[in-house]
Amino acid sequence: MDNLAGISAFVRSAETCSYVEAGRLLGVSASAIGKSIVRLEGRLGVRLFHRNTRSMKLTAEGALFLQRCERILGEIDAAERELTAVRGEPRGKLRVSVPSVGKLLRPPIAEFMQKYPDVELDLDFTDRKVDLIDEGFDAVVRIGGTDDSRLMSRKLGMFDRYLVASPGYLKREGKPKTSSDLRSHSRLLYKFPNSGKVEAWPLEDWDELVATNARTSVLCNSIDTLTYLALHGRGIACLPDFEVGEALAGGRLERVLPNLVRQSRPLTILWPTSKHLAPKLRVFIDVLSERLFTSKTA
Repeated sequence: MDNLAGISAFVRSAETCSYVEAGRLLGVSASAIGKSIVRLEGRLGVRLFHRNTRSMKLTAEGALFLQRCERILGEIDAAERELTAVRGEPRGKLRVSVPSVGKLLRPPIAEFMQKYPDVELDLDFTDRKVDLIDEGFDAVVRIGGTDDSRLMSRKLGMFDRYLVASPGYLKREGKPKTSSDLRSHSRLLYKFPNSGKVEAWPLEDWDELVATNARTSVLCNSIDTLTYLALHGRGIACLPDFEVGEALAGGRLERVLPNLVRQSRPLTILWPTSKHLAPKLRVFIDVLSERLFTSKTA
C-alpha cells in the first residue's frame, strides 16, 4: 500500500507540478507528498523531479516512470468501476455444486438463466460432499444442513422419501404388507459417493433387515439410475418424491408400505460467511427458494 500511495503522490505531483496542489487532491499535506516522493526515489534509485524554489519538472526517468504509473492507476480505477458495477447488477461466473437431482433443479435453473443472462452458471452435478471453500465453489446445494461455522445457509424446502416399485414387479413378486416381507424382495440401494455407505431406508427395523440375508440387487450412487431400474421392474427403491412424482401419478410406479415409510428431509444451499453477498449469488438463492419446490414434477 505504501508503494501505491507513493505512485499516487508522484502522478498527482507530475500533473500539477506542485506538492501543495497534489496534497490538496489527495487530502494530505505538501510535506507528506514531498516525503513520499523522496521515499519513492530512494526505492527506485533515480531522481524523478528537477526541483528548485520556483519550479519542478520531470527528469527523463520521471517522464518514463509517469507513463507506466498512469497506466497502473488507470487499471486500478477500471477495476474499481467494474467491481462497483458487479455489486449493482448480477453478472459474472457463478460456480455451484448441486446434487444429481436434475428433475428438481432443471426448471429453476432454466428460469434463472432467462432472468439473468449476464450470469454464467458453472454447475457441478455430484452427490459427493464437496469442500465449498477449498474447492472454490460460490455455493453448494445439499440434502441436510451443516454445522460448519465458516458457512451460511438457507433452507430451500422439504421433500419426502418413498419406497416405490413398478406394478409389474409387484405383480410378479407380490406386494409387501410388512417391513419383514422386504427380506424376499430385490432392493435397489443408494450408496454415498464419499464413504460408500448405504443410505438407510426410513424403517424402524432397518438395521435388523440389513443384518439378515435380504436380497440386494444393486448398490448405486446415482438416483437417476435407481429410478430407471425401479421403473423397469428390477426391484424396490427408496427415492425422493420429486424424482418419482410423475411416475406415481401416471401409474408407472406404486408406493410400497406407505403407512410405514415417510421421511421428510431438507434441501439447503450453503455459501461462505461474508458481510456482502454478491448479487449473482443473492438472486440465485432467491430463485431457488421461490421456484424449487413449486414444480417438483415439471
